Amino acid sequence: MQNKGFVRLFAILLALVSAYQLSFTFVTRNIEEDAAAYAQGDQMKEYTYLDSMGSVVVYDLGIVDYTYRECKSLELNLGLDLKGGMNVMLEVSVPDIVKALANNSNDETFVKAMAQAKAELKNSQKDFITLFADAFQTIDPGARMAAVFNTLELKDKISYTTSNEDVIKIIRAEAKDAIDNSFLVLRTRIDRFGVAQPNIQKVGLESSGRILVELPGVKDVKRVRSLLQGTANLEFWETYEYSEVYSNMLEANNIIREINEAKAVLEKAAETVEGTVEETEPADAVTETAKDEFADLLGDSAMQDSASVANQMNFEKANPLFAVLYPNLTSDRQNVQRGPVVGIAHYKDTATVNKYLSLPQVKAVMPRDLDFKWTSKAFDEKEEMFQLLAIKITSRDGRAPLDGDAIADARADFGQNQASNAEVDLSMTADGAKVWARLTGENEGRSIAIVLDNYVRSFPTVNEKITGGRSQITGNFTVEEAKDLANVLKSGKMPAPAHIMTEDVVGPSLGQEAIDSGLFSFIIAFIVVLLYMIFYYGVIAGLVADTALIANLFFIMGVLASFGAVLTLPGIAGIILTIGTSVDANVLIYERIREELKAGKGIKKAIADGYNNAFSAIIDANVTTFLTGFILYTFGTGPIKGFATTLMIGIATSFFTAIFLTRIIFEQILKKDRELKFDTSITRKWFEKTAINFIGKRKIFYAISSVIVLLGIVSLLLRGMDQGIDFTGGRTYVVRFDETVSTVDVQNALKEAFNGDIPDVKTFGDDNQVRIGTNYEIDNEDPEIDDKIEALMYEGLKDKFPLGNSLEDFKDNHIMSSQKVGPTIADDIKKDAVWAILFSLIVIFMYILIRFRNWQYSLGAIVALGHDVLITMGIFSVFYSIMPFSMEIGQSFIAAILTVIGYSINDTVVVFDRIRERIGLYPKRDREVVINRALNSTLSRTLSTSLSTFVVLLTVFLFGGEVIRGFIFALIVGVVVGTYSSLFVATPVAYDTQRLTSKKKE
Repeated sequence: MQNKGFVRLFAILLALVSAYQLSFTFVTRNIEEDAAAYAQGDQMKEYTYLDSMGSVVVYDLGIVDYTYRECKSLELNLGLDLKGGMNVMLEVSVPDIVKALANNSNDETFVKAMAQAKAELKNSQKDFITLFADAFQTIDPGARMAAVFNTLELKDKISYTTSNEDVIKIIRAEAKDAIDNSFLVLRTRIDRFGVAQPNIQKVGLESSGRILVELPGVKDVKRVRSLLQGTANLEFWETYEYSEVYSNMLEANNIIREINEAKAVLEKAAETVEGTVEETEPADAVTETAKDEFADLLGDSAMQDSASVANQMNFEKANPLFAVLYPNLTSDRQNVQRGPVVGIAHYKDTATVNKYLSLPQVKAVMPRDLDFKWTSKAFDEKEEMFQLLAIKITSRDGRAPLDGDAIADARADFGQNQASNAEVDLSMTADGAKVWARLTGENEGRSIAIVLDNYVRSFPTVNEKITGGRSQITGNFTVEEAKDLANVLKSGKMPAPAHIMTEDVVGPSLGQEAIDSGLFSFIIAFIVVLLYMIFYYGVIAGLVADTALIANLFFIMGVLASFGAVLTLPGIAGIILTIGTSVDANVLIYERIREELKAGKGIKKAIADGYNNAFSAIIDANVTTFLTGFILYTFGTGPIKGFATTLMIGIATSFFTAIFLTRIIFEQILKKDRELKFDTSITRKWFEKTAINFIGKRKIFYAISSVIVLLGIVSLLLRGMDQGIDFTGGRTYVVRFDETVSTVDVQNALKEAFNGDIPDVKTFGDDNQVRIGTNYEIDNEDPEIDDKIEALMYEGLKDKFPLGNSLEDFKDNHIMSSQKVGPTIADDIKKDAVWAILFSLIVIFMYILIRFRNWQYSLGAIVALGHDVLITMGIFSVFYSIMPFSMEIGQSFIAAILTVIGYSINDTVVVFDRIRERIGLYPKRDREVVINRALNSTLSRTLSTSLSTFVVLLTVFLFGGEVIRGFIFALIVGVVVGTYSSLFVATPVAYDTQRLTSKKKE
């Protein structure tokens, strides 16, 4: 072999780099074990220990040393499914960006175009700005966008003469800048969040506004949601004193009473006409819960007064506004309280209050510069009552006199008189300090409302003019709340809201179980492959192949660590599959060497020719599989990218170890004149005299394949497939109970909790663990909706099943993982999946056409691949309701299909390569005879590779855990069907099309 010195040097360098990169992982693991031993189960102690080690040098290499934090950043990353944590796909709202650029214009054409573009966005491949431009042009062809977008912010870029095409270009550029700014803001927030090895990246088209965030090990999911979705729109508002608007509130109460009375009269008249008069309760009566809360807050005398009023005229009917918004009065109810708080309401009644205050008749009696805002935190210990403040609008454009742009710095601190209360200390810019000084000087003795994202965080009273630009935000913050608020303010505000489109949360317990099951299956599968090679090819040859496999595994892990790639559970499956298929290169070489030995060549010559003759087939097989991995990486996200990454790295390293490393080892063995054999007494005669008439019996196999494919298609049309939330949108939760549960009982309990929406409930692994899927409220974009659904789930289940002693206990210890996919993302995933499969088929067709210069081979390969995909999908369609494991169709299934395509084409290419070689050697012999002999000669290699891969996958299927069982089952089906199609579909189709072409030429 030429360039042996270079190969040795490269192998040594690769081994050293791999060892160096993996050494950081061993260092951090040792420190974390020490932390766990020190903490004895106390998570806070463990966190404190590791935090104290952050800047301590723990790895000294002499030339350079590394702190624990630096080692942590260089260790082999574990994915969320192994470590636990949170994976979020955010989408910055482009419609909100466009709306802001138009300064919330009420132009009729603009409003209609925005609504139409939003409606079309769900089912279109175009981006929102393109849809908006098309809709604007369609609604009013003569309308000019410049009239809408010639705002103060864009006055230097858009004039009244700017064309619509140029306006769209400017909007697109501004939207891109806003998305880029959102990305930077999010990255800054996450960097300060304190999560080890966070990952944030843009995904999809620039104009989509989608950002992927991965936070390994994070546990406080609610905190993360709040941090990621908060726009950080900080505002400082002047306020009204309640005494200044009290008379207006009384008048509003009277107007609402008159409206309700008129409405009641009309309803009663309508019922009288229909002859169905029924006595009904007032629609807006105050709840008993609210009455109790008011009594607790203001004393029993208040409710006694209410009762005396009720004796005369019914308190709720006479005072509909004050029944849901209790006025902020002194305890004797004789005077209004000082300050801007106009009333207190139960959280269930805030929507009713908002409805009342937004009535046109009510607005007409209020000052034009009056607005109302709720406090962000509850007023009472039960956290159910909220305060409503009177805000004074003093600017012509309706904006706050001071906003977040004035903040230069923000940090969490503790107030001087509130040692247990955290606050946020603000430093303002020079311009901000001037405005702040004026604002506080004009409002001495009054309150300034500090508003974040449209909710009042605090409303301190100004004692004196504040100069120097220093101030504080207080509001009963916890330390973490103060840190997060300071983080958000310091990193800047989001130009538009970022909505969570997909969310995947894996609890640490489930992550640890995935590690345990994944490693166990990995070790067993690896041992099986090592033993098989020794069994089939003898001790020495088998050990050489095993050495290459072990080196391959070491190199894969080292390269993963070097690239900063993430190892996921599908990634482990990818490594296992790589090991199984990397056997193929060794098998190809060994089978060629055996053929050369049978031809009478000496061992040195046989080895040299064996490597040379196998090289072409190995190249073709590896390139086609690598292309499949590349397509997976391009179209996949999250764990699918992890699988594709390990697959591609594994193909590259296995090629090096099988072709070059084993060759050097054999040459060293030959120098010592040791006897070499490539078989054993048991396997020596295997496949020697096989003479299967593959071509002659092709019509039988055509019929068998046609029947199986047809049955699958019928099932697909009639039954369909069990589509997961990746394709339908929705939420799934893996919930672990303390005892065995019935899926029917869980489903019935949740059906009631979800207002009649029937969830999908399946056993997931053990009998005390279920997977719950639901589409309930999936279109609701309320930032709090995820927490509300988890609370509903807890309320529905807690009375029938023991689920801990609180909602927090349920979330922390019983929800093992959760996943959310919005409907828009689900549609995109389906489209990407279709494109991924089609693109992979096109790429493979073109590669085979280039390599074999014969379109019939390409056609045979594509027909075989279509055959494999349809049969795999058909089996999943037929058996998804029968098998005792999940056979949902999602991104993992698409990854499995593409892997099947890669494996099948690998096998087909090897067969085609042998056929091409035989035809080249015997061009005048009968084509059917030559092809049959070529197929029989590859049978040993085909079955050896397929059997070893099958055994590996079966081991993972049995021991690898529930999370990837459906994924592995698809691969098992694909290996079996792919092996069959290479022999009985791809080659016969190529043969028949070649015959037809020859007849036409004649």
